[in-house]
Amino acid sequence: MDRESVKYHLKSILNSYSEIFFIENYKIGLVLFLVLFLNPNMAVCGLTALFSAYIFAKFLNMEKEFLSSGFYTYNPLLVGLSIGFLFKLDPLTIFFTVTSGILTLVLSVMLHSIFSYYLKLPILSLPFVIISSTIYLSVSNYTNLFVNSLYPHFKISILENVFPYWLEGYFKSFGTILFLPDITAGLIFSFLILLISRILFFLSVLGYYSGTIASGLLTGSLIQAFQDISHFNFILISMALGGIFLIPSVKSYFISVVAVLSSTIILSATKTFWAFYGIPAFTLPFNTISLTFIYVLGLLGFPLMAKIIRKTPEETLDFYLTNIKRYRGYERTLYLPFSGKWTVWQGFDGKWTHKGGWKYAYDFVITDKDGRTFKGEGLNLDDYYAFRKPVLSPVRGRVVKVISDLKDNQIGEVDKENNWGNLVIIQDYRGFFVEISHLSYKSIKVKEGDWVEIGTFLGLCGNSGYSPQPHIHIQVQLTDNIGGATVPFSFVNFIKDNHFYSNDLPPENSIVEPIFPDKSLELKFSFVLDNRFEYIVLKDDEEIDKFELTVKMSPDGTFYFDSGSGKLYFGKYEGTFYFYKLEGDDKYLKYLFLSLPKIPLAYREGLEWVDYLPLKLTSNKIKISSILFLSSFNHNIAQVKYTGKFIDQKSIKGRVESKILNYNEEFFVEIDQFLGIKEIKSENFIIRLNKITYK
Repeated sequence: MDRESVKYHLKSILNSYSEIFFIENYKIGLVLFLVLFLNPNMAVCGLTALFSAYIFAKFLNMEKEFLSSGFYTYNPLLVGLSIGFLFKLDPLTIFFTVTSGILTLVLSVMLHSIFSYYLKLPILSLPFVIISSTIYLSVSNYTNLFVNSLYPHFKISILENVFPYWLEGYFKSFGTILFLPDITAGLIFSFLILLISRILFFLSVLGYYSGTIASGLLTGSLIQAFQDISHFNFILISMALGGIFLIPSVKSYFISVVAVLSSTIILSATKTFWAFYGIPAFTLPFNTISLTFIYVLGLLGFPLMAKIIRKTPEETLDFYLTNIKRYRGYERTLYLPFSGKWTVWQGFDGKWTHKGGWKYAYDFVITDKDGRTFKGEGLNLDDYYAFRKPVLSPVRGRVVKVISDLKDNQIGEVDKENNWGNLVIIQDYRGFFVEISHLSYKSIKVKEGDWVEIGTFLGLCGNSGYSPQPHIHIQVQLTDNIGGATVPFSFVNFIKDNHFYSNDLPPENSIVEPIFPDKSLELKFSFVLDNRFEYIVLKDDEEIDKFELTVKMSPDGTFYFDSGSGKLYFGKYEGTFYFYKLEGDDKYLKYLFLSLPKIPLAYREGLEWVDYLPLKLTSNKIKISSILFLSSFNHNIAQVKYTGKFIDQKSIKGRVESKILNYNEEFFVEIDQFLGIKEIKSENFIIRLNKITYK
């Protein structure tokens, strides 16, 4: 086994320890591993169960991606710790621990498959609860274990009576998460969480004290409540809901408190019932409450559910805040159904007809410089600028319905019987339907069954149906019914006031114009696997460094630049090239991301666009972590804005700025005539392409 392989396996095992606190960090895992040796017997049992599960997973050929995070192996670790907490290490308990660890792994894989597919839920530490409870029930029949393997616990009394009872209770409960119910362990664990995530630490405090004070009020004794180490469940519930499975925010913090208060009932009932069988509550209240809340919130479509969970709540929040600004539109994307400049007459939830089940729709008209839609007195259809202008397909798909034989209304009249007028309904290949309505009498040139591409001529704008003046009505629906209930969508690749919008919804009364990808520019950003780019770094016209980037592909099909010390993911979507995310701390990949986070693949002189970047690109981890903690209370605090502009067909000027970080930097980017970026100029240095190797 080579050095890299050993390093990988060690990281995977150590990640199992940090996963107990919902984070993936092998360094934190190492510290937790060492602290557990405050009880060597328990630490070895935990490691034995973990190692057994890991070896069995390798035997079953589980892929690296499934094992590296520790997700599947932290439950076996917890089971091993629970055995080591009860029994001392001897041949009998080693056998018992090995089999229990393997059984927990199998159950974890099974539950994850069922929960993720059918319920859209995580498994949390449910396998640990099931297996450990089963073990504690079964050992009553194992006389040998009780005779030979019970042992007295060593108590660390260094910090006893140093802290007030309400602080001692917090630290002891924190330590109990890893079966070390003493102040020293809890102090270390809580300090580690504070180092890695201010948000998780805050939630641990919020959850513990809200739950413990509530329990104290219910029982009539705060002192007794603070002595109850099973209140570690409150810490886990608060951390899971407030910072992991929900986007950290005031709302998530409030939900976490409500969940903790609710769990006091579950905890009390669990302790009463389980005590009859001599079983501790373990994390059953945490699992019950957390899974219930996550399921209900997901069912209701709660907007702050974390769809992508990063290594810490801060990273999840940064990713969320960046993406809601970067990708403002929806997955159902349309091109504008016309050429030239048109005006948004009515948008989503418009003031006239876009209401209720039909609120997700857009109407477009053509206006003159005075904002009028017609010339003269506007008494005739021909007076209206939009009348009989070409209507183009906004999507690729199959035409499924056409109506073309309804007369255009004269001005002042509407057809109340045929509300939608002449229309075309297209079934988009992505699984939805697009209806374009109010077309002109017998102007439609496609028929049912025809395949259309983006920009295919459909017909002419008219005034048929319930239409007071010539306009284009467009909506997206999930059925092919005429005038079906609408669903959200957005438009891609359009210009407003010479600003490019990659995926957005133009406001009412704005003048918009579609822009289509330029093939030559598209080719310059079409990178192929194993393309290699050699760059040199210059400062004051002297070479100070060099680096190499190789195009590779991740398991999910996303391409990235690999520098050896970092990965910069990229891709093209609907006519825009994006750098998606950066992994690692490679400073040159960071500058590549900063200088050109996205570029429209269509040129227009002086065209400008705006993008937003992750905070981690612009400052150190400690400062960013603090800012993100504050941002969890107000999502508008953290913002890194990029503004780009075409100087000419091969040159781009970009500026990155953030007020809260006091960051402001300007970049000049030159596009290579064949492929990629030729040069990046900043205040610090110049990055220049030296050589391209094609594979």
